[in-house]
Formats: sequence, C-alpha cells, structure tokens
Amino acid sequence: MNPTIQAALMHERLYLRSPRTVAAARQFTRDTVQAWGVTDDADDMLLCVSELATNALRYGVPPGRGYLLRLFGFEDATVRIEVHDTGPGFSRIAERPHGHGLALVGALSDDWGALARTPGKVVWCEFRRAATWAAAQAAARQSGV
Repeated sequence: MNPTIQAALMHERLYLRSPRTVAAARQFTRDTVQAWGVTDDADDMLLCVSELATNALRYGVPPGRGYLLRLFGFEDATVRIEVHDTGPGFSRIAERPHGHGLALVGALSDDWGALARTPGKVVWCEFRRAATWAAAQAAARQSGV
C-alpha cells in the first residue's frame, strides 16, 4: 500500500482477553464493512479477523490485557485490518505445526504483515477493492458511519 494515501475511514474497538470476543470482532467487522458498502471478499475479511484475533488471544495478549481491532477504508478502495496486541515476539507460519491461520490470511488477503510496536505488535492484512465502492465510501463519510 502506498503510505502517502490517507485513510478515508477508520473504526476501532478494544476487546478484553476472552475467546468470546472473536465473534464480537467478526460482527464489528461485518457491520463496518457493510456500512462502508463493501461486499467483495467480506467473508474472507471476516475469516481473517477471526484468525488474527484468535492468534492475538492465544499468543499475544498477556493476562489482564486486551487487543485492539482497527479497520481502515482508504480512498484507493483498500480495506486494511489491523490487530494490535501487547505480547512479545512475532508469529511464524513455518514453525507452528498445528497453526495454519497466518497462511490462510496470506492466501485470502492481497497483502499482510506484522509490525513491531511498544509494547507488542500489529498484525495486519489488506484487501484491495474495485474502485466501484469509492462512491459508497463517500456516502458513508457523509452519513458519519
């Protein structure tokens, strides 16, 4: 993604360390992308949110803390999903014999990665939409969604 492109829309929600929050994160994502007029790949986005939130809970959220789900809608019609946690280290695809979540995220999204933050990390993925929903973004901005 071009770092000079500014986010047109951003929604975020903080979740406590609980497995029940994964369903809430999916619903928040579903409601947000529907309000933005995104229909292409919405199911893939929801699956990626499930995987990233589950990974944060299993490997990145220390007891007593939570994770942040942040969704961006960019003017170039890209949707970016970020999960912020406060745990140490980075996930690795090849070194986990039972985990295929990040491989799935890589297969479903157009791009993904992880960035260090203090404390913890941000694991993100992006979906590049056809420019046809740019009008829906403009309508969402006007309606305050």
